[in-house]
Amino acid sequence: MRRKNTLTTEFAFTLPIGLVDAQNHVHRQGIMRLATAKDEILVQKHPGVRDNPAYGFLVMLSLAIARLGSLNSVSPDFLEGLVIRDIAYLREFYNRVNQQGNAHIPTQCPHCNTQFAVELELAGEPQATP
Repeated sequence: MRRKNTLTTEFAFTLPIGLVDAQNHVHRQGIMRLATAKDEILVQKHPGVRDNPAYGFLVMLSLAIARLGSLNSVSPDFLEGLVIRDIAYLREFYNRVNQQGNAHIPTQCPHCNTQFAVELELAGEPQATP
């Protein structure tokens, strides 16, 4: 029987610090979806990006983050409240899932040459317990 390939389009993440909303709730767990060509177009059309190209990453994150804590959507303005550690985490996570399509990297055992995938851990992701 042939195994059907499926594309994972959403990835869970945990921010190292978290984003605090107006009600003082901290949002750390989230879901990021793969970015699309339409997202790229929307980023370029955003007025904040025309004035400040560096703002484009926050706009892209606001489009790609499907959920953050109890929030089903986030705005670029809301993401301005992220601390630098969380921004760095999200930049690395975004690049990993959009460039590699998963949160794993292929590797090979140097002793037996067995190939397998290893999930990279980013700062802020919880450690697995045995």
